[in-house]
Amino acid sequence: MTSPVGLHRVLEPVGVLPQAAWRLDPAGPVGVDEVRIRVERLNLDAASFRQLSEKHGGDGAAVRAEVLEIISSRGKMHNPVTGSGGMLIGVVDEVGPSSPLRLKPGDRVATLVSLTLTPLVVTDALAGWDGLGEQVPCAGYAVLFARSVVAVLPDDLDARLSLAVLDVCGAPALTARVVSGYVSPSVAVLGGGGKSGALALAAARRAGAGRTVGVVPVAAERDRLLAAGLASEVALADARDPVALAAAVSGALGGPADVTVVCVDVPGCEHGAILATADGGTVIFFSMATSFAAAALGAEGLAADVTMLVGNGYVPGHAELALDLVRSEPGVRALFQARVAAD
Repeated sequence: MTSPVGLHRVLEPVGVLPQAAWRLDPAGPVGVDEVRIRVERLNLDAASFRQLSEKHGGDGAAVRAEVLEIISSRGKMHNPVTGSGGMLIGVVDEVGPSSPLRLKPGDRVATLVSLTLTPLVVTDALAGWDGLGEQVPCAGYAVLFARSVVAVLPDDLDARLSLAVLDVCGAPALTARVVSGYVSPSVAVLGGGGKSGALALAAARRAGAGRTVGVVPVAAERDRLLAAGLASEVALADARDPVALAAAVSGALGGPADVTVVCVDVPGCEHGAILATADGGTVIFFSMATSFAAAALGAEGLAADVTMLVGNGYVPGHAELALDLVRSEPGVRALFQARVAAD
């Protein structure tokens, strides 16, 4: 008997949900409410790829070997250090008769649930990937559960572009929801030059932000973000330096931000985000590099009256919103196309 949340695929430890499991069973026939995907490409999340690349000193072959080892030993792509994975695109191969996902064989889809809970088998040893970028050409198959979230890929966008957008589509949706609860708020996006950051800036402006600042760590990213025109201001600061970050945000906005969105894929940005946010404001942590203990204890230690939200990657309508931003915002599209081309 299959479980709509995939409990029947958990090998160890038994009794936990697939995301928390150490090892999943990706083999066996498709269950009555499952869907099997013929995988074309994985998209490793930024925090996971950075950790692996830094661990191996940029050696692509070593990164590829470790990704293969993780998938083969765990039955899923679940980085044991960062706890994160990514998502994938592929073609629907088989649909169980009771699946509620409204898919049919031949549909080209992107999974909108993490690879950390998706049973996965690789059959080509990742031979087409050099280990130097987040997008991973891949042959194999994956299994979706009844409670999985998936989107049929649009015909008007390149599949690699869609994959990059859908990988972070929770960020703009949650940003828009939070910003719309304020009246003309000021918004700071840490990592504003990245994928989720660019989308969050565009979503904040559309949702009624008064002023926005994108914070980036290096001059090249500042120049690209300025050219994209997505933020009222662009500030150069290291998000891991709380005092410098707070000063940069206040200097750009004329005071602390009402809403701060953390889209930085390195650890140690929690205290700066809190310090840069006004009392009564909101901090959205949309990064798998976040330490939530550091965030909670840091806010307490700073006597900061802020609401802190975990961006869980799912908001109803998130895929449609993100794809619409790419279609309608030339600056967003240009940044994504440059990122995909470089990858």
